[in-house]
Amino acid sequence: MPNLTKIQPEDATNALLGFDNGEEFRVPYLTLRFECPCATCVDEMTGKRTLRKETLRADVKPKQILPVGRYGISIAWTDGHSTGMYHFDRLYEIARKEL
Repeated sequence: MPNLTKIQPEDATNALLGFDNGEEFRVPYLTLRFECPCATCVDEMTGKRTLRKETLRADVKPKQILPVGRYGISIAWTDGHSTGMYHFDRLYEIARKEL
């Protein structure tokens, strides 16, 4: 899987994600927030998503993005959520689904 090389705002509702294989994707912030992999958003035992998309504000966006090692990022969101760690391979999968 490719590594993330760029994540930046594209406009008020979308991020631009770039990967080391040269691919770039436009991904809605709402999608990234909904896809949070943390234990608050996904049941640890079943892997079932417990977060419901309709409970999220449509205008949610990142407040801060920090690297986690060489394999992921952590995002602090405007809705106060900040416990998810997004692995680069998962970000690539999310981005590819948005095509």
